[in-house]
Amino acid sequence: MRDPAATLAGSFVADSALAERFADPVEAVTAVEGSARRPRHLLHSALEFLLVGGGTLLLLPLLWACRAGLGLDEAELLIGAFGFHAASLINDPHFSVTYLLFYKDAKHRALGNVYGPAQRARYWAAGVVAPLLLVAWAGAALASASAHALGLLIQLMFLLVGWHYVKQAFGVLIVLSSRRGVSFTRYERRLVLAHCFAAWAYAWASPYDAGTKSVVNGVFYQTLPHPPGLELVAASAFGVSALLLLGSLVQKRRREARWPPLAALSGLLISVWVWTVFSRIDPLLAYLIPALHSLQYLYFVWLLTRNAAREAEGPPAFKGSVQRQLVLLSGSALALGWLLLRGLPAWLDEALVLTDESGLSAPAAIGPTPYLAAFVAVVNLHHYFMDYVIWRRDHPDMRHLASYAE
Repeated sequence: MRDPAATLAGSFVADSALAERFADPVEAVTAVEGSARRPRHLLHSALEFLLVGGGTLLLLPLLWACRAGLGLDEAELLIGAFGFHAASLINDPHFSVTYLLFYKDAKHRALGNVYGPAQRARYWAAGVVAPLLLVAWAGAALASASAHALGLLIQLMFLLVGWHYVKQAFGVLIVLSSRRGVSFTRYERRLVLAHCFAAWAYAWASPYDAGTKSVVNGVFYQTLPHPPGLELVAASAFGVSALLLLGSLVQKRRREARWPPLAALSGLLISVWVWTVFSRIDPLLAYLIPALHSLQYLYFVWLLTRNAAREAEGPPAFKGSVQRQLVLLSGSALALGWLLLRGLPAWLDEALVLTDESGLSAPAAIGPTPYLAAFVAVVNLHHYFMDYVIWRRDHPDMRHLASYAE
């Protein structure tokens, strides 16, 4: 858990010979359309399964084979380098696209009647108050060269990343199930959430940390100790919640004669069990979990923005073709992601930390790349706050996720 889509294409060919078996033209057309839709639906379902978490099941044997063939050290170098460079195309845009979605029409959202009172308050809190506080915290830590203050910000990021992962897993289950006509009662939703939060608590509490020296993104700091017994309590809560959730799913299967969709259920379980709680199941997988989580996130961004782009293609917006809108969004996300998490912090670390060949500036006392650490922590934390506003049932844009139109 610690430190830690997509273009879908489907094509099909209708079986014209099928129409010859029907005398009624309407019946013939219906049969041909159904025959054509099935392979497309199967392709989409397979891709969806892989993107929302199922791809992890294919990666694990490949990673095991890589480790067996190259040895752990060589395999770590290879997968670590791949994960680092792939972040520019997957992880970084998954953060930056949130800014593009969140601050779109910011004036109307903050001051107009787009949101109700509660949602508008959340928008102000996440869009104005949270970034100001986070930037002030990071700025004060850098100005005072305080490894402790910046370390606390990093530890807050690690604490909340588990919450972010499991909340997204919950959304995967609910949204994909809803799109297939499967709903959950309030009691069932609460059981799923309870299991997710118990997983978050257990993942953070395990392994026990008595307070150790750590380094993240070049910053050296001391971790806060965990209370004694926290790991055991969290593990017990996680186990009980898992049994309750299993019982609820079995009852749902008996009552409705079907399980939740495979992609929805696997997205939940893999996100919670493999990416969050047992992320150390393979030493190489840890390098790829952030990318897998980002692909899951980007898939839902794609669903949302594709349907929104279809709506904006014609009157009254006339924003151009769907492809043009999505390419513009993708390019903007790539550029902004590079600026926030690569270009700008690297420039600041070089210009303000490594001042000249003869010496280092004050921030270097907390590590060689303090600005990188600060940007990563602030962007991550702000991403969590913005997500809490965007991906809610009462958000107007969520209607674009309601349909199952392919």
